[in-house]
Amino acid sequence: MRSKSEWEDIFGTWSRGPQETETERIENTKKAIQDAIRNDDKLKNRNISVFVQGSYKNTVNVKKDSDIDIGVLCMDTFYYEFQNESLREYQQSGISPATYNYSTFKNEVESALVNKFGRSAVTRGNKAFDIKATSVRVDADVAAFFEHRWYYDKDKYYSGVQMYTDKGDKVINWPEQHYENGVDKNDKTYRRFKRSVRILKKLKNAMENDNYIEKDKISGFFIECLVWNVPNTYFNYDNHYERIKAIITFLYNQTKKEEITNEWGEVSELKYVFRGKNRSITDANYFVLKAWQYVGYTND
Repeated sequence: MRSKSEWEDIFGTWSRGPQETETERIENTKKAIQDAIRNDDKLKNRNISVFVQGSYKNTVNVKKDSDIDIGVLCMDTFYYEFQNESLREYQQSGISPATYNYSTFKNEVESALVNKFGRSAVTRGNKAFDIKATSVRVDADVAAFFEHRWYYDKDKYYSGVQMYTDKGDKVINWPEQHYENGVDKNDKTYRRFKRSVRILKKLKNAMENDNYIEKDKISGFFIECLVWNVPNTYFNYDNHYERIKAIITFLYNQTKKEEITNEWGEVSELKYVFRGKNRSITDANYFVLKAWQYVGYTND
């Protein structure tokens, strides 16, 4: 069993962000995809932004996060929802029917990527297109989105992104709100929030490699959301070992109280962690208990 000082050294290494060479390859990947969209005859005149999302964007990526998530967002059309019916009556009168549909946009994104990278380098998945890595680029998952607006007051809305999978499932995400909230919590915890997420993601990978926990039962995003719900006071430890112990202790105790954790939000605070997801409170409790045992923490 490793000593406390050995774990402190390991956690210190695991807490670090991406290396400069990795960041270079990420930027090369993003630029290549931007070029593919901007130079495409059908897409170049549309209002489109290409952005990095997911663990790279939020700087909580670890080595096992081998690909980068890229969003291709078209703002020419938007989906929408309303907080209440009175807003619907007020707002809907000013919204015109769409003239550009999502399936056409996704097909045009695929065509642009194939023209840029070649058919053999582009695989269409249910949600996203996989772009194979090269010596100068990382693997990329490229998802096509329309804007999603959630109106919470007259002429006021949260702006997110929405897609439909090839199987017909609707997916709504809030990448900007997620990013901003993560930065804010990281600042308020003296940069310990994101370091702690990286440590726990690396710890999960180590436990999987040692067959200590079931592989892919817990996602990195799930871990990030769990740590998001830990109060900032639990990050008030200068050393990694004690801070991770405090975080695990809090999560273990809280995930035995379903009425509390059922209210937990994702980092965006616009979606719930557990409601209607393939994530269970039992899985969260299982993960933190196994993490406690794997490190060898005690109640002393």
